[in-house]
Amino acid sequence: MNETGKIEVEEVASVTPPPKARVDMAAEDATVGAERSDETGRKPDYLDGFLSQKPVEAGAGEPGGDLYESVLSALKEIYDPEIPVNIYELGLVYGVDITGDAHVVVTMTLTTPHCPVAESMPAEVELRVGAVPGVGSAEVNLVWDPPWDPAKMSDEAKLELGML
Repeated sequence: MNETGKIEVEEVASVTPPPKARVDMAAEDATVGAERSDETGRKPDYLDGFLSQKPVEAGAGEPGGDLYESVLSALKEIYDPEIPVNIYELGLVYGVDITGDAHVVVTMTLTTPHCPVAESMPAEVELRVGAVPGVGSAEVNLVWDPPWDPAKMSDEAKLELGML
């Protein structure tokens, strides 16, 4: 805007297009099926390096690892007695940590501090997780912060309970 409050407009005849990224090949290399290389003799690899990499295997105690997945499977077999959904899908499990010596720590909560299974549920979780093959020892940390609310439930649990 200028001092009079009018918007100034500039008209241009043409605009130089920005440079495009491209790989220049010699004319004889541009034919289909021909061996291509740049002036240094190096072939362009494009995605070869990316595609030739093998996936990194997750450690047994890391998410995606065998032991971690076995612990999650055990947690998914434990059901809240008042709600027909397992504790993992209910969002009661806040974390699963596995140390190098296969010590498993499950951080979890309950739907309310006055839950009738407040005394027995942590013991059941500890017992079930401790029974997973490969687990050295299991420990449960029962926390109340952050408090559980229905938003922590998975979509599967919400569907099961008719909340979706």
